Amino acid sequence: MTRENTYKILMDRGYVYQTTDETALSDLFEKKEVTGYVGFDATADSLHVGHLLPLMALSWMDKTGHRPIALVGGGTSMVGDPSGRSEARKLMTVEIIHQNLEGIRPQAKKFLTLQDGRGSLIDNSEWLLALNYVGFLRDIGKHFSVNRMLTADCYKSRLESGLSFLEFNYMVMQAYDFLVLYETKNNILQLGGQDQWGNIVAGVELIRRVHGGEAYGVTMPLLLDPRTGEKFGKTNSGAVWLSAEKTPVYEFYQFWRNIDDQETGRLLRLFTFLPLEECRYLATRPGNLINRSKEILAYEVTAICHGHDLAAEAYAASIKAFGSADPQGEVETSSAIKNVASGPHEAELPTVSIPRALLEETDLAQLFVLAKLCASKGEARRLIRQGGAYIDNQVIAPTQEMAILAQAPWLKKGQAVLRAGKKRYMTVKVS
Repeated sequence: MTRENTYKILMDRGYVYQTTDETALSDLFEKKEVTGYVGFDATADSLHVGHLLPLMALSWMDKTGHRPIALVGGGTSMVGDPSGRSEARKLMTVEIIHQNLEGIRPQAKKFLTLQDGRGSLIDNSEWLLALNYVGFLRDIGKHFSVNRMLTADCYKSRLESGLSFLEFNYMVMQAYDFLVLYETKNNILQLGGQDQWGNIVAGVELIRRVHGGEAYGVTMPLLLDPRTGEKFGKTNSGAVWLSAEKTPVYEFYQFWRNIDDQETGRLLRLFTFLPLEECRYLATRPGNLINRSKEILAYEVTAICHGHDLAAEAYAASIKAFGSADPQGEVETSSAIKNVASGPHEAELPTVSIPRALLEETDLAQLFVLAKLCASKGEARRLIRQGGAYIDNQVIAPTQEMAILAQAPWLKKGQAVLRAGKKRYMTVKVS
């Protein structure tokens, strides 16, 4: 495997927000094999789009001949990171943490080459849960200044609302993770989100104090949706998850397909492995052809997270529902998406099966709730009254919202396609 300067790649593609020593890191990646890690606490049973940026950074390390480590926080999850939060996290039981870890481990593995021992997936509970408290205070706690810790953004923002002693320990625990990986894996780099700067610097300084060693930190930018100002990866229904059970593959694809036009180039650079020149080209397509570029983005990210077969099905289902953004093939790209439309994949929209007996007693508003297109019957009624509810491409009139389905003609054929607004579809099949 040819080793490349991963730091330059990360810089060129927009991953780097802040670093402890840019010149030294660039030189290191040029001259030697570098081991670096990202930590993921088990706050849920799946990672989400917000975790995808550091996962991609690890994958670039993997692809360019270095050694990435995904560290899952079986130990730190028992405390909870106060960074970026206005109140304390709800404490989880050991059982829930273990359950969550079982969900995120296979997701993290997709971004690492584990077969030849290059990449590693490690749980920090291996060392954190076995610590002797007094010994830890004497050996590690003595290196931390409380005055210095309180200047960190993750703590300053919480002092007025209340910061527990439990949470105050989080920085020390994360720094200790870095130290352990430095001692056992020759790990000299930690990567993390923009809000992790204080925790990462604490680990760099701890390694210097304990061993006189050199270690480095890189933070990645906080991505915001330009349309809402919220963290990228949030929707009206919540986070966009990497788990297909929590966010179906078709919905995952549609999230990327519907991003703001102006964000296309940046997201292609960050969330795909397409060459930079291709990302730049796709970002500058005129008029409606930018939608073709967003199809390519959606396909590539979905393929990375869920595999090419499911990405192809999601793409084909989207084309079936909305048509192609580039029916004449005016955009040329090296992406595998070029071959999808003519491939063997069956184009199917998301589907839900509902018993006939239940459907016959249901009204149209409740049908949209059962089909998971609306969260409540009130929301479904508003959708219908605003002219945004369709069944088999026919708009539902406001006077029909309470109509019982017993005599609905589509019950005889066994299925119907519902649409909420312009983009959200669901096939209802009678079971």
